[in-house]
Amino acid sequence: MKPEEYPEVRSWIESLTGAPDFVDFLTHNCSVGMWLAFSRLVNPEFIEIHGCILWERKYNQNRFEEWWQHLDGNVYAIENTLNRFVVADVVPCEESPENDSALADIADAIAGSWDHVLARTFPDRAFKVHVLSTDDGPTIVFHQAGG
Repeated sequence: MKPEEYPEVRSWIESLTGAPDFVDFLTHNCSVGMWLAFSRLVNPEFIEIHGCILWERKYNQNRFEEWWQHLDGNVYAIENTLNRFVVADVVPCEESPENDSALADIADAIAGSWDHVLARTFPDRAFKVHVLSTDDGPTIVFHQAGG
């Protein structure tokens, strides 16, 4: 879905004269802090713990150690469990075809960005970044390839 097709953006654009677009919408509606937070979401920090590559935001030492023990140090299983991002958990919206499409596109964009950041950060490793369709909505999951 193009941003201009989403009802909120379309309505804003149609209320103005000239040729505003989605960047103008963001410029009008987002602060520097919002832009900065968004930039960290699409360009995140990843860390390595016991051979596992994890999204820094989700890392908690006690939780990691519990999963490390529970999954017998299986790197693939640990990464697949801890590296999950449910888009609808952070983008609150009502269920509708437009919102479902928007959430799927947001997830795809974030996943694509994460794929590039992982490749840049760990050039000697291969990763799989997936967008899963779950009961909770689009969910981004990543793990090292080969697991």
